[in-house]
Amino acid sequence: MQKFVEKSILFSLSFLLLTSIFSSCKKDVEISTPTTEPTTTTPSTFDGKVIIVGAGAAGLAAAKKLEEAEIVYQILEATEHYGGRIQKDEDFADFPIDLGAEWIHTDKSILNELIGSSEPEPDVETFLYQPTDVYEFDGTNYEQIPPFLMEIFYADYFKEYKFKNTTWYDYISENFAQPVEQNIVYNAKVSTIDYSGEQVIVTTEDGTEYTADKVISTVSVGVLKSNFINFIPALPAAQIAAINSIEFLPGLKLFMKFSEKFYPDVISCETATGEKTYYDAAYQKEANDHVLGLLSTGASTEEYYQLANSQAIVDAVLAELDGIYNGAASQAYTGEYILKDWGQEVNTLGSWTAPKEVCPEDLKISPEDKVYFAGATFGDIFDADDNITSNVRGSVQAAILSGYDAVNKILE
Repeated sequence: MQKFVEKSILFSLSFLLLTSIFSSCKKDVEISTPTTEPTTTTPSTFDGKVIIVGAGAAGLAAAKKLEEAEIVYQILEATEHYGGRIQKDEDFADFPIDLGAEWIHTDKSILNELIGSSEPEPDVETFLYQPTDVYEFDGTNYEQIPPFLMEIFYADYFKEYKFKNTTWYDYISENFAQPVEQNIVYNAKVSTIDYSGEQVIVTTEDGTEYTADKVISTVSVGVLKSNFINFIPALPAAQIAAINSIEFLPGLKLFMKFSEKFYPDVISCETATGEKTYYDAAYQKEANDHVLGLLSTGASTEEYYQLANSQAIVDAVLAELDGIYNGAASQAYTGEYILKDWGQEVNTLGSWTAPKEVCPEDLKISPEDKVYFAGATFGDIFDADDNITSNVRGSVQAAILSGYDAVNKILE
């Protein structure tokens, strides 16, 4: 029995520690006060210009803080939209779909803390995410994790929330993007950051040059590893080694619509690396549509990449579900799906950072005090005793706080 309990908890963790952002499991976790005060401007003599590379959560948070400090800044965004790996779809179902970051991997109070609000409840409606109809699948055996074990798990180890009728994208858009969007340059993919001179020269793929006194790079670790951005001079060897040491697995999210709900709340699948989890995307939403989500990273994603195209991936998923449910998946499938492939997205080249890794100090080096780095990978969150909390890395809140932290360093 003990072996089964340990195995069940292990498999369930692979789902419960999801995207984008994913937090580590720690007993009696309490929400920490962010080490950076988001709405407090830091007294500073700095009066130069800052360029932010990337308009994801970290970049937008950095911009918000610069805006409040009345510092001149500009955001260069490679795509035609802000949000980074925080995106949504409102057309697929009768509730908004999170194509990227989806879970609030801590107490809902973090939503107010991130924007400097002391109100006990966030303005946006959330719900406590604690599904108990959870199964595990190892490719052959399909077994339910006893609900009482899940209840113990939630009571003693883990608490997290989801948005009820909105998304992370809505939260980021309202609180961070809208106040700074006037300073975003879209379709400006950075190819070179030259910090060898008195000012930093940032060049985009089309040859346009931008100058500034400081630069904050918020691009993904996948992009940094790809060496697409040419740093002049090259980044310090210790920092390059730290970047290359970070696990940043390929990953995708697939959403499929069905005429009925034949599946449980969660199916945690065994996989060699990363995670593979089916989940009821409409769980506790105000929705009539039946949408099953699949989150895949690491080994399972690599297997899907061996298939011909998106439709072939959907067919493979249907075949697996049919094997579990005796053909019920194909019978109920409406033919509608969304596949968001973060691993092969050229401006991402991966999914998210493993949450249990502590951010190497070498990763946070600021070359010549001119180039700074931010993003979920760079954000560690500490409690009052300087202990890393379960909010560490891979989460939206970590990305936001890392953006604040980068600006604080510039304004020091």
